[in-house]
Amino acid sequence: MRKIYTIELFNFENQQLHFSLNDNEINLQLKPAAQLIADSDDFAFIYLLDAGEDYHYLRFPTSSWVNLVHILQTKQNPMLQVGEEAMELTNFYEELEMLVYNIEGNYNYGAEFVQAVEQHFKAVLAE
Repeated sequence: MRKIYTIELFNFENQQLHFSLNDNEINLQLKPAAQLIADSDDFAFIYLLDAGEDYHYLRFPTSSWVNLVHILQTKQNPMLQVGEEAMELTNFYEELEMLVYNIEGNYNYGAEFVQAVEQHFKAVLAE
């Protein structure tokens, strides 16, 4: 069964961004799928997690985009904290960078979403 986790909590450990996954399931068997997609209808970025028979989604709404800008500026993949374990979200930086530059000025994503991405990521896009 596919699950969607909205990322709202984060912290920095040793100058690396850690997102927290709050879930009561003790035996979550998740692996990074190394793919990030845009959900232009819901104004979010979605990172895919391999859960064996299905994929689970890490949803990054606009309220978390300041952290995504930080990822692009530091060129460093974030970590995901699941209970006591931390895993690197592999390929996150590369996928996010590609998506943000692809979305810029590309109204196939919808004008409002494009404007939101351009506004939130303007510091990165101006470089």
